[in-house]
Amino acid sequence: MKKPPRLQGRLDPVFDRLGQSPHKERLADYLALLKPLDDQGRYRPFHELRYRWPPGLDSNLCWALVKKARTAQYSSLLPLGESPQSSNFVLTPLAQKAISAVDRQATTAALEFMTSQIGEHAHFSYLLNDLIEDEAISSSQLEGAATTTQVAKDMLKRKRLPRTPDERMVIGNFKMMNFAWEQRHDPLSARLILAMHRVGVEGIDDARYSPGIFRCNDDVVVQDGEGQTVYTPPPAKGQTDRLQGLVEWINQPHSDIEQKDYLHPLIKGIALHFALGYEHPFRDGNGRVARALFYWFMFKNDFSAFRYIAISVLLRSAPVKYGRSYLNTESDDLDLTYFIDFQCSVVLRAVGRFTAAYRKSLAHADHFDRWLMESGFFHRLTERQRAVFQVAKSGMAKEFTAGNVKEHLGCSHNTASTTLNGLVDLNVFEKRRMGREWVFFLRGGLAV
Repeated sequence: MKKPPRLQGRLDPVFDRLGQSPHKERLADYLALLKPLDDQGRYRPFHELRYRWPPGLDSNLCWALVKKARTAQYSSLLPLGESPQSSNFVLTPLAQKAISAVDRQATTAALEFMTSQIGEHAHFSYLLNDLIEDEAISSSQLEGAATTTQVAKDMLKRKRLPRTPDERMVIGNFKMMNFAWEQRHDPLSARLILAMHRVGVEGIDDARYSPGIFRCNDDVVVQDGEGQTVYTPPPAKGQTDRLQGLVEWINQPHSDIEQKDYLHPLIKGIALHFALGYEHPFRDGNGRVARALFYWFMFKNDFSAFRYIAISVLLRSAPVKYGRSYLNTESDDLDLTYFIDFQCSVVLRAVGRFTAAYRKSLAHADHFDRWLMESGFFHRLTERQRAVFQVAKSGMAKEFTAGNVKEHLGCSHNTASTTLNGLVDLNVFEKRRMGREWVFFLRGGLAV
């Protein structure tokens, strides 16, 4: 990836150069580049733009014009790095779309409305818990965990003990996401960051991770798939002061619309995600903690639906673009627009997946109830049995135990056991002894 040319001093002299030969003969072509976005509305880095400029133009001068247009629209974020440098961003149309989506579909109020629409359909709790698991699993897979989604979900649903380091990574991420939710009312602090790391990585490989301890050496680098160093984080010396600066900036209120420095929580949360990854304060596990802190910040600002919105599912499908968004920002004077825009594109898709899953679940519940009524089977089932039956028919879960039914439906262990055995008595379910527990599943002839 070719880094952009360093632009020395102020950008004002760029117009003086345009008045000189041979540039003045191509003045119209040059001035057409005086805008932050390309013709398709994308915020491209130098190494992509340089192939799209009209042939014969001076690349450095073209880049100077683009940068001049961008700096005129910059909003300041937080200082980063060893010799603190201000980070900035441009609020692009893509970022505005993502902000609109989370404001409409991811707030606590929006989630409460969804739940009220579901009404008596207790199966919705299965969907929500299934979505909670997605982020923990996909975040682990993004970091290299070699376990399938189905195996990981089975482990979490049945509360099976992990058997491999990869499964321990999944369990750690699951605990870390729950920790982020539980700590959402606390202010950010170095202690909270350390605790989040410890919860997420303890017991995987403590010698490698040093759970809950900031690194004290400068032997940590970021490498690409070929083992080449692509990023060296700031030195360990001064790390405490830099993290304290991040803590103070995050705890400072920016969401009052009357403020001159108003900043939407989505943008601020993404900046926190970047800042933790940029600082790289741990020997390992920095990416997982950075993503968990993004969730923590969204929870803190009443975007509760993010409990069920898995961004890592989409990041896992584009790890190169994810890494490149970091590098584009780092190489271009800490212009966070690249990272913010990429994350906003992921958030847009993730929010869309969440709302689509909700609508599909609601439609399936209505269809299932109509089918039960028409079959004359509706009144033979209790409400809890209908919920479990529907979940099994939809394929959302294939195996059930008294323990997970108790957890999902908020009932006692005895009630959960009675619910499942009642489905067996009605020839809807079968059961099989597995280890110390009975596992229930849909009868073969009733499976979808």
